[in-house]
Amino acid sequence: MAIPDFQDCMLPVLQLLADGAERRVRDLVDPVADQFQLTQTERTAVLPSGERRVIHNRVGWAKTYLVRAELLISRRRGHVQITDKGRALLESPPARLDVSYLKVHFPSVLTLTGGNEPPGPGPQPDPVRTPEEALEEAYQQLRTELAREILSQVKELSPAQFERLVVELLVKMGYGGTLKDAGRAVGKSGDGGIDGIIKEDRLGLDVIYIQAKRYADHPVSRPDIQAFVGALQGVRARKGVFITTSRFAQPAREYGAQIDTKVVLIDGEQLAEYMIDFDLGVTKVNTFEVKRLDSDYFEEG
Repeated sequence: MAIPDFQDCMLPVLQLLADGAERRVRDLVDPVADQFQLTQTERTAVLPSGERRVIHNRVGWAKTYLVRAELLISRRRGHVQITDKGRALLESPPARLDVSYLKVHFPSVLTLTGGNEPPGPGPQPDPVRTPEEALEEAYQQLRTELAREILSQVKELSPAQFERLVVELLVKMGYGGTLKDAGRAVGKSGDGGIDGIIKEDRLGLDVIYIQAKRYADHPVSRPDIQAFVGALQGVRARKGVFITTSRFAQPAREYGAQIDTKVVLIDGEQLAEYMIDFDLGVTKVNTFEVKRLDSDYFEEG
């Protein structure tokens, strides 16, 4: 069974609190998951940010709407209890308890969906996703499109520019200290050997050898990885990074995973993601903060 949306969670949450006991919201999550017979994979699925489980997020938003409709009350942080209105509703519950039902029968919920709504069509809550999920999905869409644009631009660089970009990225990731002494070029582009060397740390206690392949669509093959590994062995190197703007063929990845020499493979998609994460070639436009109520602040000392 698919993970229920936050509206499907409303009635089960209310029913779990029917005995009048005050419970922690997090203690309602597993019983709701049990009721919908969720698999272990569904129970542990997280939001794109990885910071919260999807089912926990949806139970939390179900609670928020139920509190706003005065069917539940929250007297202390993270705890809820059913109200007389909630008990009355359970005496003759609707077939589906959702936002539309709450807005008709409990006008106080309107303050959560825009206050006094004007007549006619207007913004409606997503029937499946919580506001947090919608925000994170929109962020991921923007990030995906930005990654595409970055990779398109990187593919237009000259081989020398691409090798320099790779060194700059590794410095931003914490390797090599400063750009001045971080890396040095060796060999020539396209020679199948080593394109650069970068210090693993500021003291230069170890070094990482770099191969940078600026391909448009041609995948990196197993022989490409073998040539790089051979070059590493020729200088008794233990670590290498192979970065490409395209992708690695499956035999290349399999070979890289089975050899003793530590070789990290970074394809074009991962390269663009790293450039976003470490602010290389991108500019911050807006910053949005999502905040929650600090209940401790309002509690009596």
